Amino acid sequence: SGISLHAVAQSPGQEGADEGPTRWSFGLAAIVSDSPYAGEGTEVMPIPLVTFEGERFYFFGDAAGWRLVQNHGFELDVIAKLRFDGFDVDDLGRQELATNGIDKQLLEDRDLALDVGMVMKWSGAAGEIEMEILADATDTSGGQEVAWQYGYPFTIGNGSLSPNIGVAWLSDDMANYYYGTLATEVARGVVDYKPGSVTIPHVGVQYFRPIGDKWALMACAEYSFLPDEITDSPLVQPDTDSRAIMFIGFSRGL
Repeated sequence: SGISLHAVAQSPGQEGADEGPTRWSFGLAAIVSDSPYAGEGTEVMPIPLVTFEGERFYFFGDAAGWRLVQNHGFELDVIAKLRFDGFDVDDLGRQELATNGIDKQLLEDRDLALDVGMVMKWSGAAGEIEMEILADATDTSGGQEVAWQYGYPFTIGNGSLSPNIGVAWLSDDMANYYYGTLATEVARGVVDYKPGSVTIPHVGVQYFRPIGDKWALMACAEYSFLPDEITDSPLVQPDTDSRAIMFIGFSRGL
C-alpha cells in the first residue's frame, strides 16, 4: 500500500492547521489501481473525501491520527488506517489462475484490514522523510509493515509537486496472507505457497494545488517494483513484475 496516498492526503490538512484551530473539507476522489492479482486488471474505486483537521486530531477518508509531537520540523503521530490490499475471489480470472495451476473455486477472499501504528516525519531544506510502523489490529493477516519514504517538494505555479522514493517491508504473516495460499486452501488441494517477508521499493510523485479560496486538487501516483517472492505467487498475474496506483481528488473546505 505504501505511504504516498496518506502523505498527499495530509498536505491540505496540515496547511489548514496553520490557519486556524479546526478545518473540515468535503469532496470526491478516485483510486485507480493496476492490480497484480491474476485476471483482476485495472480497478477504479470512487471514494468520498472527508477531511477534518484539528489542533492534534486529524481524519482523512481511510486514515485517522493523533499528533503526539510537532516541533522544529519533526512530527510523531499515532495513526489508524484501512488496508485495501487483497481481493474478492469473484474479481479474479478463472483462466489466468488455471494457467498458474489454481482452481478459482478453491480460493478464499483476502479481506480488508485495519492497521494501527506510528508515523514519524522529518522536514527541512533537504526534503521530507516519513516512516510508518504499522500492525494489523484486526488479525486479518496478523502481520506488520514498516515503510520509509523520502520526498523533495517544490513549487510549480500555485501548486506543490513532490517526487519521492521509498520502500515497504511486509512481515511474513502479512505477505503470506496477501500473496500466499492459506492453510484452508492448501487442505482443499491448492498448491502450498508462502513468500515469506518481502521488501517492495517504489517511486512516485505527489501534487497539491489550491483552487480559489475553498477548493483544492490533490493527486499522487506510485509505481512499485514487485520482488520475485510476490511475482512467483500463483495468485499473481503471469509476467507481472510491478504495480501502479494513482489517486486524484477534489475537496472544498468549510
